[in-house]
Amino acid sequence: MSESLERLDERWKAGTFRYLMPDFRERVQRGQNFIVAGERFAIGSSREMSPAGLKGVGEEAGHELVIVCGDNIGDIFRRNALNLGLHVVQSREAVEDAQEGDTFSFDPSTRRLTNETRGRTYEPLPLTPKEDEIRRSGGIIAIGRREFRNSLEREPQIVWPDAAAARGLSTSEQIAWAHRVDQDAAVRPGATIRVWCDLLPASDGTAPFAIHTFNQITGGDTIFPRQVAIANDHFVFSGRDADEKQYQIGRAFAEHHGIGRPYYATKGDGIFHFYFPEQGLVVPGAFVAGADSHSRAYGAYGAVGIGVGSTQLGFGWSTGYIYFTPAKRRRVSFRGKLRPWVSGKDVVLALLRRWGRAQSQGMSVEFVDAEQQLRVPYRNTIANMMAEAEAQNGIFAPDEITAAWYRGKGHQQLPYPPRLAPGSDVRWDVDEELDLAEIVPFIAKPFAPGNAFPADEVARERLVFDRAYIGSCTNGGYDDLLEAALVIRAGREKGYEEAPKPFVIFPGSGVVKREIEHSEPRLDGDSIASVFRSVGGEIRESWCGPCFGQGPDALKKGETAITSFNRNWQNRMGVGGLGYLASPAVVAASALLGFMAGPEALGIQWDPERFGDITL
Repeated sequence: MSESLERLDERWKAGTFRYLMPDFRERVQRGQNFIVAGERFAIGSSREMSPAGLKGVGEEAGHELVIVCGDNIGDIFRRNALNLGLHVVQSREAVEDAQEGDTFSFDPSTRRLTNETRGRTYEPLPLTPKEDEIRRSGGIIAIGRREFRNSLEREPQIVWPDAAAARGLSTSEQIAWAHRVDQDAAVRPGATIRVWCDLLPASDGTAPFAIHTFNQITGGDTIFPRQVAIANDHFVFSGRDADEKQYQIGRAFAEHHGIGRPYYATKGDGIFHFYFPEQGLVVPGAFVAGADSHSRAYGAYGAVGIGVGSTQLGFGWSTGYIYFTPAKRRRVSFRGKLRPWVSGKDVVLALLRRWGRAQSQGMSVEFVDAEQQLRVPYRNTIANMMAEAEAQNGIFAPDEITAAWYRGKGHQQLPYPPRLAPGSDVRWDVDEELDLAEIVPFIAKPFAPGNAFPADEVARERLVFDRAYIGSCTNGGYDDLLEAALVIRAGREKGYEEAPKPFVIFPGSGVVKREIEHSEPRLDGDSIASVFRSVGGEIRESWCGPCFGQGPDALKKGETAITSFNRNWQNRMGVGGLGYLASPAVVAASALLGFMAGPEALGIQWDPERFGDITL
């Protein structure tokens, strides 16, 4: 991370491929400026530091780097590279043919790639016309400067499609259609359009480069940034002075522009995927582009939530809109009745397990809750982990379950239609069903969320661990923690009085952290927090750090954790650590047992009145 806007790229260059290829900068200095990657390159969060660091390493050596990868690539990385002017070429054939030491050439005007050693030329996957315009213009900052003045004269107009127009549009496309800047723009897969945003949130980790982009486009003081929101949730409790300086960059920006709560969330207010919906800043029908891959979580609330880079965010803060290219359409219909102990985490792990290595293929996923039994916390987990599924977004069309959740939070007046649904004539590229009655509690082993196995099978392996963690933006809500507390309380009745290993809880927001201290009727008046503490559990602040290897709770080399987090990729929770993923109920049971297993291993019998139907 950076301590100032003036030194943004210093650490990024130092960190580029530092574990994968420690001599990377020296190789580039020697003229090795083509990087050949494989399939699924740069999936995940892909902070701006990734393409910016690569570009910076090339520039300091006097070279332009070219990234050659397969058809599937992380969507945020791809957009970030385009916005920054880093060449990314997608060609499966070029990757398959390449060998270490081959000499390549690249023509920036045509984007044609040639392997000179093998005498083969490749035509990469094409950009859309608007993407190519951004590339040829020098990136998103140049485009922003060109469009900024005109954007000041525009007021967002949200116009919903009539019944005839809506028939051929998915829920995500209807929302994009309503938010079009150019009212004659076609909304279809592969067509890049400009879309007004209802909210453009960042974290303390992504805000600095968005601020830099905003300042480069606007001059810094010319206009109040539009739809800006910042939550301090990534590095704020790491205990490092450098991270404190990083946090101060966003804080100074918010103070300068008069941005306060709820749009500016201070330390401990919460992880922004929980905090902004509970504050009513994310609403059904909204279009939200956030500088974090798990912004896809907003699909649980009937909104389009997509992950973008900091440059795209800074562009949006300047103009009020972003460039958006709708993806192919995929529908998943959930049918059948949920089985005992099965939650939203098990549903999404089952889905990722089914999709396998290909995952969602970058599509926009429409979820249909046919039996109306997936409450919002479950939907949050499923939509959130469309980041791991490599989807553009995942959405549940707003329905009565959605409306009841907002009423429960005290948000009575919502600005957009309370009900939306995909059109009857939508042509789905993939249309599939998932039978919930076939899903069991799962545990995902390293190094992929889709590497999931039934918890009762894993229990027979007696896999031990060093830490058990519940929380994060995926499973840190009140209902998630209540499920875990119910399991803990039932386990105590079976004689499991203390968690044998460190057991730590990370609430999704400061509101949740306070609420779990209150008396809970489902626990006979005890609080959720007191139940956790009764077996040695510790309640931490609300933040993201342990999920991606930051702070005192990060895994050390050789340590293993079972968590309700969303990613268990190699080194994700700490360099050399191993992460396993499961639902709050399974993590709670494992915490008491000392090995990985579901609640049934505690000898608990399922009682729907006791454990089921926690809330809407």
